[in-house]
Amino acid sequence: MGVVGGHEKRWAILGVMSLSLIIVMFNNVTLNVALPELSKDLSADNTELQWILDAYALIFGGTLLVMGALGDRFGRKPALQLGLLMIATASAATAMYADATEEVIAARAVMGLGAALVMPATLSVVVVVFPHEEKAKAVGIWTAMAGVGAPIGLLLGGWAVENYDWQMVFWINVPIIALALLLGLFLVPNSRDEQRRPMDPLGALLSVFGLGSILYAIIEAPTHGWMSNETLGVAALGVLLMIAFVTWERRVEHPLLPMGLFGDRGFTIGLIAIMFAFFVMFSFMFTQMLHFQLVRDKTALEAAIRFLPLPLGLGPVAANSDRLVQRFGSRNVVTTGLALVSLGMALFTTVDVGTAYPVIGATFLLLGVGMGLTMAPSTTLVMDAVPDDKAGVGSATNDASREIGGALGIAIGGSVLNEYYQRSMSIPEGLEHLGSVPLESFPAAMRIGGEMLAEGNMAGLELIEAARASFVEGMVASAMVGGAIALATAFVVRAYMPGKD
Repeated sequence: MGVVGGHEKRWAILGVMSLSLIIVMFNNVTLNVALPELSKDLSADNTELQWILDAYALIFGGTLLVMGALGDRFGRKPALQLGLLMIATASAATAMYADATEEVIAARAVMGLGAALVMPATLSVVVVVFPHEEKAKAVGIWTAMAGVGAPIGLLLGGWAVENYDWQMVFWINVPIIALALLLGLFLVPNSRDEQRRPMDPLGALLSVFGLGSILYAIIEAPTHGWMSNETLGVAALGVLLMIAFVTWERRVEHPLLPMGLFGDRGFTIGLIAIMFAFFVMFSFMFTQMLHFQLVRDKTALEAAIRFLPLPLGLGPVAANSDRLVQRFGSRNVVTTGLALVSLGMALFTTVDVGTAYPVIGATFLLLGVGMGLTMAPSTTLVMDAVPDDKAGVGSATNDASREIGGALGIAIGGSVLNEYYQRSMSIPEGLEHLGSVPLESFPAAMRIGGEMLAEGNMAGLELIEAARASFVEGMVASAMVGGAIALATAFVVRAYMPGKD
């Protein structure tokens, strides 16, 4: 249960939880920038590289509810410490010993399982050590850390690869986690469901395989095709399992996730707002890393530095959004945040190959402010609806909405980009012998064009310019989709989220 008046060291505890959360969030993206080095060193093909990324996200998202429930039942501090230890051990072992892609994939899966223990524990500890009057502020700071974690991950990954090697991306975890473990050992109190309700094994299995199937279908859809038998079959299986999960949770005496929580509009609409905010953010970050590196010819670190306006807008706004909520109400603040996200995406549709960075940076800043206004109040509403003894599961539900939204954003945003690139791309005259490869793949077109230039064939420049122009057209189309989704979500929030009129 929560501490009356709050824990005396609650702000220091929040610092430890924020550090632990950032570890989880940056591990979602740090490895992205190391893939070219990994590919060369381990002779990994595209499928193996994809699974190195996906193993973390799939295991993390699929097991969140169960790991949150385990924290509630057996203690959130042990869950946090065990999860951090798993991430650190898998990271160090990979950096020292991995010499095959299968080993890296297995390590990333272990890290995902550790992350699923850590992330729900961080938020559930925060909500039980702060008194009600400070909870919104604390959750706002937690949300700010969740939002800046991914851009920090891009910076760390870019720095590691540019100055060292892909192993350094894993080594980064070890000293940071050691600090979090040490601080947590002395500062973080343990808390759990004091009623010691029994676990729900069938609900746990249904949630793991249901969420895992849905995430797998989303992640793999761009590869197999959205309408392929594999995508539709796995997605249908996931939906059926989640229907079975909901049906079972309504009947069982001690459910893993009480379905009554969804009767609270703040809980349900908060989850929807978080999911689609992350959809837009991860879709945009995915397309912009390609944009800066392949269109604007920046290194991974240079590209990551250009993301800085996003966390600079998001962090302070999320951390201080509680004041705006007190004055204007959650509904108005979240609606405004989503409208700003939509506006940022609309402004981004004016970008072309020659657009100066300050214009793009301003869009990043606007997106960050909108995300901060959206995520912090929505997370507070979600957690306010959850009793302290279910804080871990409530936090896990909140985290699962982020994972599903982010996975959808990357998959759909990438698919839209690729579709519009292929529609608009045409092979320059005289290069028809190159076949369909440059038409199907932007990175391939850039690589072939670069090889031609290296050989003194200036026709390669024409191919590069055509590919860049087509990529930007796809990137703008992806931004339009993100903007439309943010705007539609703003209308839903305005209509249904509780708050001041």
